[in-house]
Amino acid sequence: MKSLMLCLALIAAPAIGQTPPQNPPERLPDVIYVPTPPEVVAAMLDLAELKDGDVLYDLGSGDGRIPIAAVKRNRVKATGIDIDPTRIGEARENARAQGVEGKVTFKQDDIFTTDFSDASVVTLYLLDSLNEKLRPRLMQLKPGTRIVSHAFRMGDWQPEAERDIGGRRIFLWRVPKR
Repeated sequence: MKSLMLCLALIAAPAIGQTPPQNPPERLPDVIYVPTPPEVVAAMLDLAELKDGDVLYDLGSGDGRIPIAAVKRNRVKATGIDIDPTRIGEARENARAQGVEGKVTFKQDDIFTTDFSDASVVTLYLLDSLNEKLRPRLMQLKPGTRIVSHAFRMGDWQPEAERDIGGRRIFLWRVPKR
């Protein structure tokens, strides 16, 4: 009996203290989770010219490092959106651990259907094909909205600027006037 209790305790121990997942995803994520290195996060926010009052959405936000970094450096409204409930739980825990829990929002949702129409900055680390799929929605954002992608382009839409950060590329586009 003691061995059974010990086995159960060892199995349950890793789950203690973890944020329970939200709802199961409507569908599987389109990409595997790969975290953006901190120096690339900082460079993305620099390239976006993030300023107080901005409204930032990180589409496919993973562990939340971009929205968390944004609220730590500027007075912005930052929201991370990810379809994976495990990542959302991790992002919320990271925000709590970094003391910004009330300053940043994380939503479990599908980036292709959720509303981010009030964005002034959008950050992405997806794939070329997914960026291209998002492009019609991005083009409907307010003119001047800045879009920064880590590693992946936006089809034939040429970036306004690009940077190399330790061998990693980041790109900036601005939504044009209509």
